[in-house]
Amino acid sequence: MDLARIAWLFTVFALMIAVVILALDSYYGYAGVTLAVALSAAINLR
Repeated sequence: MDLARIAWLFTVFALMIAVVILALDSYYGYAGVTLAVALSAAINLR
């Protein structure tokens, strides 16, 4: 696994943690936007 893929994987992982935290704090709009960013970053894992 190359360094770029590891970096994107870490980014997606960190964003998913942020989504959970934001959703638990009832910031659903921000959680949705962060989820969209995480999904966009996950495209680079292919």
